[in-house]
Amino acid sequence: MADDDVEQFDSADAGASKTYPSQAGSVRKDGHIVIKGRACKVIDVSTSKTGKHGHAKCHFIATDIFTGKKMEDLTPSSHNLSVPHVTRTDYTLLDISDDGFVSLMDDAGTEKSDLQLPKDDDLRR
Repeated sequence: MADDDVEQFDSADAGASKTYPSQAGSVRKDGHIVIKGRACKVIDVSTSKTGKHGHAKCHFIATDIFTGKKMEDLTPSSHNLSVPHVTRTDYTLLDISDDGFVSLMDDAGTEKSDLQLPKDDDLRR
């Protein structure tokens, strides 16, 4: 086989997913789920008893982790739903430049300075 026959790849993806499946009955308060394509933090979970038509149902009340909007979902407790991989990193604000870029530092002392404040005044508060 000649070197000309070998395919070259510019990049590769490990195939890691942004969500993983979890049974609805195992999700608890302060957990995270995906509702209507949005990552949400669960505020309250209530579970109904099994009725004559089958499954017990879980009623989730949650808030979108990015917008704070309240969302609800009703899912049979034995069905799978999507749970997002959520990591939280706290930063300390060091400086805000005149052009709106911020300098931040994490707990390990690593500096991050490639973020810009939003243009919308409502989001800047």
